[in-house]
Amino acid sequence: MQGTPIGPVQAARSKNDIPRPGQPETMTEPHSLLPPARSGYRMPAEWEPHAGTWITWPQNPETWPGNLAAIPPVYAQLVRVLAESEEVHILVNGPEVEATARRILREHRADAVNVHFHHVRTNDAWARDYAPIFLRGGAESPYPLVAVNWEYNAWGGKYPPWDADNAVPRAVAEYVGCPLVDGGMVLEGGSIDVDGAGTLLTTEQCLLNPNRNPGLSREEIEQRLRDFLGVRKVLWLGEGIEGDDTDGHVDDLTRFVAPGVVVTAVEADRQDVNFAALDGNLRRLREMSDAEGRRLEVRELPMPAPVVHKGERLPASYANFHIANRAVVVPVFGDRKADERALGVLRECFPGREVTGLHAAELVQGFGAFHCITQQQPFV
Repeated sequence: MQGTPIGPVQAARSKNDIPRPGQPETMTEPHSLLPPARSGYRMPAEWEPHAGTWITWPQNPETWPGNLAAIPPVYAQLVRVLAESEEVHILVNGPEVEATARRILREHRADAVNVHFHHVRTNDAWARDYAPIFLRGGAESPYPLVAVNWEYNAWGGKYPPWDADNAVPRAVAEYVGCPLVDGGMVLEGGSIDVDGAGTLLTTEQCLLNPNRNPGLSREEIEQRLRDFLGVRKVLWLGEGIEGDDTDGHVDDLTRFVAPGVVVTAVEADRQDVNFAALDGNLRRLREMSDAEGRRLEVRELPMPAPVVHKGERLPASYANFHIANRAVVVPVFGDRKADERALGVLRECFPGREVTGLHAAELVQGFGAFHCITQQQPFV
């Protein structure tokens, strides 16, 4: 599989100085970067320094039927928190959407100077799953940053059309000015989590689902993850939570918070529909070790009380947090006791960051939360 390099390459000079096109350099042939791991590239952990975070402004009424108007203010709160520590890049479907977004950001005091808009057509808002995954190079790597363009098929063909979303990595890589390589299989960003030190978490329900890569075996998928993300060990969990239309994304279940340390969602009520899946994942984690051979340290996150909308159980989970340079944005759902317990656990995990809970009961009506709508770009 051969990727296509796009645009010039320019190293960032500070955490808020994202590379821009306009200073061409000679690129090597794309095949020299394949597989990226061979050239020293790896996917950094989310807590490693960011140059910025990418999001897509919500504009598809089918994502939040009858309630789209409630979603932009939630985005504005997110942007306000993120912009305090890093650049925020917002994809919009043209100048009218940009004007609307700017007005809403002003109303919520989120119109910071380091918020940037890009006119890139999209189908939906879930940037985590279709935006490129960035890899940071090592000392001998030819470029400081490489973007991986995975195939995207809207979680197994559930929500057509997705052609515009699938084209987003190319546009983002062109703006950033880094090479783009094709990952050669369907992969959503929310289906994986890494510790930046060689270990990756995922689920069997998602990555082994025949609606993603029916022609690839488990071993072939693992090898692709090693080759294109620079990991050495893949840890497999089982099933996801009720209401998750992504077929068990790991970012609703278990997240690395440090090398060798994870938080994982647990359900205390044995009668709850999520108990068996979450208990099974917890048991697996307690037997797992990372790429360095360390037994995982497992910290438990509570689940909120069931969040139901129009009779449908929603995939509400505190694990769907996004880590920024100086903040951790956590979805909360109005279950005061569980909300505070979850925030307390994460504050212990991230003592150097401001852990902020933002209300996400409306956002999760689209079956996702803050991690689902963000994708980080590493600082290089």
